[in-house]
Amino acid sequence: MATLQDLARIMGDLPEVDEGEHHGHATWAVRSKGIAWLRPFSKADLKRFGEETPPADPILAVNTADLHEKEGVLAAGIGGVFTIPHFASYPAVLVELGAVDPRDLRELLVSAWLAVAPPELADEFDV
Repeated sequence: MATLQDLARIMGDLPEVDEGEHHGHATWAVRSKGIAWLRPFSKADLKRFGEETPPADPILAVNTADLHEKEGVLAAGIGGVFTIPHFASYPAVLVELGAVDPRDLRELLVSAWLAVAPPELADEFDV
């Protein structure tokens, strides 16, 4: 299962990825366009889980190219990948790092990077 170290390694392999911080949580972007961010559950999120045990931290939000791609990612049934009502109309999926295979995490992050990287940069990247 993936770790924060896997996340750091994958992000480090992607060209021109900058790590930042938003509301005290790590974010990653390429040329100021968001790829992913650590996204702990809010109190409201936890309340919506009711009696169900929520996925364990750390939780990573990963952008998708659009809502169609998001639905495809969710339909693929990748372990550790899910969504919550707060993300219903937002093109991103959530990833429970401790439940996702590092190879699947890499695929998700490379896809997110390719969705926002400038074409000239994406053309030079060897997936």
